[in-house]
Amino acid sequence: MRRGNFKVRILIGLAIVAFAFIRRCSQQETNPYTGRTQAISLSPEQEIAIGLQSAPGMAQQHGGLHPNNQYQALVDQVGNKLVNHSLAKNTPYKYEFHLLADENTINAFALPGGQIFITYALFSQLQNEDQLAGVLGHEIGHVLGKHSNERITDSKYWQTLVMGAGAIDMGSVAQQIGNGTLLKNGRDDELESDELGVIFMMDAGYNPEEMIGVMEILKAAAGPNRAPEMQSTHPDPENRIEKIREAIAKHKKAS
Repeated sequence: MRRGNFKVRILIGLAIVAFAFIRRCSQQETNPYTGRTQAISLSPEQEIAIGLQSAPGMAQQHGGLHPNNQYQALVDQVGNKLVNHSLAKNTPYKYEFHLLADENTINAFALPGGQIFITYALFSQLQNEDQLAGVLGHEIGHVLGKHSNERITDSKYWQTLVMGAGAIDMGSVAQQIGNGTLLKNGRDDELESDELGVIFMMDAGYNPEEMIGVMEILKAAAGPNRAPEMQSTHPDPENRIEKIREAIAKHKKAS
């Protein structure tokens, strides 16, 4: 009887895994903005809805919006210039740029659909408008790269695999594999967004070399005890600087 139950569990597990694989194959599509093939499960309208729904809570986590209207106007000006002079303009996304009041956390991030945030802690360390363009261009890259969409799709895929592997007591192993894969993809996302940011800066007339200055700020903020690259979702700043220089050289030749 036990052997029969085990066979049933194996068949159920294999069926779930097969379903996850077939669904993932059906979700493959070429990103029209990057040319990269991705597994995508959300439409642009769904991405926009998720971003708008999540934006107030994200702002609240960082002390709300910064009260200085002049600073916010600068963020809007630079962000909109990047969008209006790049391929980001002709997309379904609705871009909004938010300066957060957080004076302690050096960070910037994007939600699906075009909600983009930068903390005052990072904003206050930037030395010029070009560096601000580097930060915002990078975040626009995350939106056009559909990185959140891809992570959500990956997460659903691995959750289904874990469910199937759990039927034959292999759930913890599958979960570890899934976590490692998601981590690797996260670093690739950052490098892709850096290159897109370089392109957006050049298209809008900003100096892409200033993005290297942003990396120096992030490097200093991380300190000498920053985690090794393999333990982080972000590439090491030194690696990013090298890749940014390569992207600048490549796209200057192309132009």
